[in-house]
Amino acid sequence: MPSAEETTVHQDRSVVSPTRRDEIAAAGSELIGGPVGRWAWLGSSRLTPVRVVALVAIGMFALGMAQKMPCYEWAWFRGASSQYTHACYSDIPHLYLGRGFADNLVPYFDRLNGDMQYLEYPVLTGLFMEVASWLTPGGSIQYREQMYWMVNAGMLMICAVVIAVCVARTHRRRPWDALLVALAPAFALTATINWDLLAVALTAAAMLMWSRGRTLAFGILIGLATAAKLYPVLLLGPLFVLCWRAGRFREYGTALLGTAGAWLAVNLPVMVLAPEGWKKFYTFSQERQVDFGSFWLIITQRTGKSLEVETVNTYAMVLMVLACGGIGLLALTAPRRPRFAQLAFLVVAAFILTNKVYSPQYVLWLIPLAALARPRWRDFLIWQACEVMYYLGIWMYLAYTTSGDAHKGLPTEGYQLAIALHLAGTLYLCALVVRDALLPERDGVRTDGTDDPSGGVLDGAKDVFVLGQARRSLEHAAHTAQTVQAPRVEWGMRPPGEA
Repeated sequence: MPSAEETTVHQDRSVVSPTRRDEIAAAGSELIGGPVGRWAWLGSSRLTPVRVVALVAIGMFALGMAQKMPCYEWAWFRGASSQYTHACYSDIPHLYLGRGFADNLVPYFDRLNGDMQYLEYPVLTGLFMEVASWLTPGGSIQYREQMYWMVNAGMLMICAVVIAVCVARTHRRRPWDALLVALAPAFALTATINWDLLAVALTAAAMLMWSRGRTLAFGILIGLATAAKLYPVLLLGPLFVLCWRAGRFREYGTALLGTAGAWLAVNLPVMVLAPEGWKKFYTFSQERQVDFGSFWLIITQRTGKSLEVETVNTYAMVLMVLACGGIGLLALTAPRRPRFAQLAFLVVAAFILTNKVYSPQYVLWLIPLAALARPRWRDFLIWQACEVMYYLGIWMYLAYTTSGDAHKGLPTEGYQLAIALHLAGTLYLCALVVRDALLPERDGVRTDGTDDPSGGVLDGAKDVFVLGQARRSLEHAAHTAQTVQAPRVEWGMRPPGEA
């Protein structure tokens, strides 16, 4: 007979509780009654972890919308400085008029007035913007701009919930890690600056599909995400190296074909019918000058010399290639195959850090990956504190530059410090992820013997190609298996006979 504890205490022992393993999570839980206890009833009520995470994400998103209210009511429409001093700037209402949506122009097909000849966003994001304009009611131009932001905010809130739910379900035994996403202050502050959440939601859904072994669905979603923003295609790089190490080329090929097919299905019609408008996103990315948030801006401001766009593009590409090479070596030489989420986080972070612009909303790309790569509250909150400081810093700097002789806000030297702070925060988290890959016993996800819960077909797979010390370990294991006939238990794999 099962004991009373097994049948009526009813704790879902398969779910990892962060309040039992993370000191910061345990301390924070005191606000709602303290860490989960031995007799807690989990997984049987309507408030399951996934539902709680979704509700928290909605609540935090709503707080982020409330933070934008001074701009919504008046600051977007009364000079540039006010929206910066209130730290509530958003591209959305300004581009409603500036990119022709208020005039019912068709993105990519109709030429715009001004310096920007066509919409400079990828096709799927352009469709998202266009759908929001269809749902925007009529009225004065200010009212329509307000409503356009509100409609977009509602659609982006759906994306935010999708992101939180997908992260909660990617690691089956660790749904509570998604609270890192739902409660991330930088997520709430930057969610409605631009349309990045669409690509982030598609990428999070792709990660969920890969974790469940659905390689074609993963590829299709990555293709759609890349049609909304360029960065998701970077995930195919580390995934290739991981599949190479595990000998899973067929699954990788399926994902690659799905990515190419989905991307082409979205882009090809516009590419053929409106080639000039379609390529604007790519030409704009190449021609864009050094901009806010990057270490390139610090260099130009400190030296007083501008850098040629072609030179920055070349140097940024070289740095990115070097970073990807390092990530590839890490994947092939680490003592255990790194988890997919770890390398996904590193490659996207490398792209952002080497880029000539690091906009405040780019942190949205990293937050879900960080929650999967290193679900430790202390380190996550340190990084978030750096991002919040930068969020305030960029708006105070823009307030300083637009306030005329009054010079209200943050001067150039202070803004450079804010840039350095948020770059250092991202590098700090990258260093911890690399350490976890090199010392897997320090990886919080793997402390219970788990291999790669977001790895899908890679989870528990044997290595077939490794380099360095990992190669010697693999050869030793093969030799031992041939000479010693004894039962073995693989770390990260179920013992024989276990259901």
